[in-house]
Formats: sequence, structure tokens, C-alpha cells
Amino acid sequence: MRVVVTDAEVTLADVLSLRLSMDQPLPHGTGLVLRHRTTGVEREVTLGPVDTGTLAVSLAPLELSAGRWDAYLHHDGRRVRLRSVDPGFSLDHLDAYALCRRTMAYRSYRTRNGYLALKIADARPAAEVRAVWFREGRFEVTGLLAYTGLADDDCRHEARLALRRRQDGAATIRTPATVQGVRFHAAVSLVDMVTEAGTWEPALEVEGVAAPLPLSSRLDDVDGKRRRLHYPATEVDGVPVRPRYTADDELRIEVGG
Repeated sequence: MRVVVTDAEVTLADVLSLRLSMDQPLPHGTGLVLRHRTTGVEREVTLGPVDTGTLAVSLAPLELSAGRWDAYLHHDGRRVRLRSVDPGFSLDHLDAYALCRRTMAYRSYRTRNGYLALKIADARPAAEVRAVWFREGRFEVTGLLAYTGLADDDCRHEARLALRRRQDGAATIRTPATVQGVRFHAAVSLVDMVTEAGTWEPALEVEGVAAPLPLSSRLDDVDGKRRRLHYPATEVDGVPVRPRYTADDELRIEVGG
């Protein structure tokens, strides 16, 4: 039995939708097994018989925990990993998926070896960074609000960019920000930052959202931005300033050596 995934997507309703290329129908009793790559925990859904080449599996009832889950087909005591030719990435789809308020985020993807897998993460409201730059003595950032439940419309929301110095935890800088629908733009004067060396933690405070939104970058296919993504630094009065990401892809601004 040869089965290859030609199209894979987790829909807005958290349903794993698959299109399959098969040399024969999946027989009665065939199961889709999802196995947690770290813990070995498994969940199985009975599929067969399947002869249409399409599958839909609701993920929420499976109570899948955060992490990466590999997909297998199981029949008659035999198990094989489910091959995939679909890279499973669409930035537009990820943006649309993040508009809903969620507690878990599900994403299908193709592994480097060409197999279907799921990446599952806790979903909490955040300010997703799309661009950062230095201009005219300011640090500027744009992006979109993820998992807040706010509508992607023209409605403006009162907002501020807050920066806390990690060394003492005090909120020392707040500056107005622009939020229209789920799109945001914020800027802060670097002169206000270089008076205190250390690591600054930016967050967006938005009217109608209960808690400050950390600035992060997770709605893409780039893991480990701390190692892979490096922004250019600038200097103000001889003090270096550089944006960096943490190990869990949250943005920080490092001031001084």
C-alpha cells in the first residue's frame, strides 16, 4: 500500500484536512496514528475504509499536547510513516488562523525527510513582529495581533508600547502606538533607552485586551530565530543598541555591551 499526502492543512476549525495519492483504497480498520516525538505518547483515529483520497480529522478531541507529532498509518499490526510532498506552509493562512482566540495552535508540515508531522504550541495573545528597523533616532516595529479575537477591520484601538528593563522589572518607558484592526505600528526614541544599559522587554498594551502582548515572531516556518535572524545594530552617543530574539522567539532590545 503506497500512500502519499499531496496536500495538508489544519483548517480554522482545527481539522486536519488531507488529500492523498493512493495506489489502492485504505482498507477497513486502517488507523491514523499521531506519536509525540519526545514523550512517545500516541493517539489513534480509525479511518478505513477510505477510497476518495481525502481525509478530515478533528484534532481538538484528541487532546494533543504541545510539541511535534509524527503521523503514521496503522493496519493489521503494521505501521508506516505517512509520506508527504506538501511543504504545508502559507503565511496568509497562518495570519488568518491567528485571528481567532485560541489556547492551542496546530500546524501541519513536511519534515526534512519528507514525512507528515504536526507542530502544536500553546497559543496566547501576542504582538507578532513583521518588521523592525532604526530610523531618525528611533526604534520602530510593525506587525499584527495574534490570538486576541480582535477583528481584522479598520477599527482603531488605543494602544501603547511599553518597555521594561529586565534587570529591575520596572516599566520605565511607555509611548503611544497605532493599532488598526489587528495591524500595529510602534516607535520609541533611542535617546530614552540608552540612559539605562541592559535588556529591554517590549510589549504592546491594547485597549480591549486584558494583558500586555509580548512582541514575538512565531507565525512562520523559521525556528530558532536567536541563531538564525540577526538585525543590524546602531549606536546612540557611542552606546550600541541591537534587537535580538530569545530562545522562545520573543523580541528583546539589548542596550550597551
